[in-house]
Amino acid sequence: MQYLKQFGLILLFSFLGELLHALIPLPVPGSIYGLLLLFLALCLGIVRLQQLQETAKFLLQVLPVLFVPAGVGLLESWGELKPLLLPAILLISVSTVLVMGISGRVTQRLLRRKKKTEGEAKK
Repeated sequence: MQYLKQFGLILLFSFLGELLHALIPLPVPGSIYGLLLLFLALCLGIVRLQQLQETAKFLLQVLPVLFVPAGVGLLESWGELKPLLLPAILLISVSTVLVMGISGRVTQRLLRRKKKTEGEAKK
């Protein structure tokens, strides 16, 4: 019963996100609105992490299974995708390196800032 309540809460935020998508004329998917709403609810204490934790863990465990149909669809479309393979690999490689580099720099700056504030707090 606990899983149904938690899953229902997740579905509620997903529904609210889809509702916002229908009301707001921006090219943002409803799932993103739902995630933002859930994030805000968690940050503001409207929803506690314990209210979603078990179902969220379960959904993360079965997540790879959800990619199987998409992978099969890609295999069926191989003839159409073959000419795009080299540009896609190049684009994915460059964007991956950029994301890793930017993420590393941001993390370093945050860690330096944290050490600096911890050092000032000890004085």
